[in-house]
Amino acid sequence: MSIRTERLASELQKDLGEILQRNYQPVGTFVTVASVRVTEDLSIAKVYISVFAPQGDPKRVFTLIDDHQDEIRYELAARIKHQVRRIPELIFFEDDTSAYVDRMENLFAKIRSERDERDT
Repeated sequence: MSIRTERLASELQKDLGEILQRNYQPVGTFVTVASVRVTEDLSIAKVYISVFAPQGDPKRVFTLIDDHQDEIRYELAARIKHQVRRIPELIFFEDDTSAYVDRMENLFAKIRSERDERDT
């Protein structure tokens, strides 16, 4: 990634985080923009979202975001209109980093227990 795309991705992450937390975060949930990846031509931004919803359904948050994608892009345009010529198309994904970390931790624990059993 070039410096310009990295800088834009960082700005999008900050602005989208504020927009989503202020307007599209149901009560009892916590929405975080984990990362943003922008294509080299700055036309598409892949937005990875992490949702913490102990009482509710995280899928509900993604449905809400998908239903209001045009409004989110419009609010984003109001914030970054002086920085880019075209507002990138937003594509939202669920951030699965925590699930990956849990899976790796379980594998390491299994390996440790098997090693301990073998050594004893």
